[in-house]
Amino acid sequence: MSGVADHGRQHLTEVETDLIQTGLLLEEAIEKLSFNFMAIHKAVEAEQATITQLLAGGEISEEQRTQLAALQGQVGGYVNAAITSLQFQDMTSQLLDRTLKRVTGLREFLSTMSAHGAEMLPDSDNEEIVDLLGKVSMALAVQSLELRSVLRKAVSQQHLESGDIELF
Repeated sequence: MSGVADHGRQHLTEVETDLIQTGLLLEEAIEKLSFNFMAIHKAVEAEQATITQLLAGGEISEEQRTQLAALQGQVGGYVNAAITSLQFQDMTSQLLDRTLKRVTGLREFLSTMSAHGAEMLPDSDNEEIVDLLGKVSMALAVQSLELRSVLRKAVSQQHLESGDIELF
């Protein structure tokens, strides 16, 4: 029975680890998105004065032209960085899917225990109990192997470089 409890605790520890990792990914992604959106706002704000001057029919200096071109590149870089930060959705989906599989595996594990436990009667002799525990152990080992093979996939993230996405 202690092996059963250890197995259940192991599943729950893995679920907890995946949920903590999901929370950290969300926190990191939100920080990156916030930074990039604020940087986009500042860059657009800096462009606005020059654009307003142009719309009023005014001339702009060569320095202003250079700054305007540089700001356009900066905005593109910030947008690419924000898009890269949105990858958290894919990673969190993978983690949540893995967590759900762990919970399902634990539920199946407990169902197997319950089904075989119902066969054990209060007046069962030691031989019947040992035989039943052997069946339970075998069924649980098979379920455990099946679950492990499904869960072997690691959560992965591909980092996009600023040049990977063309916006302009």
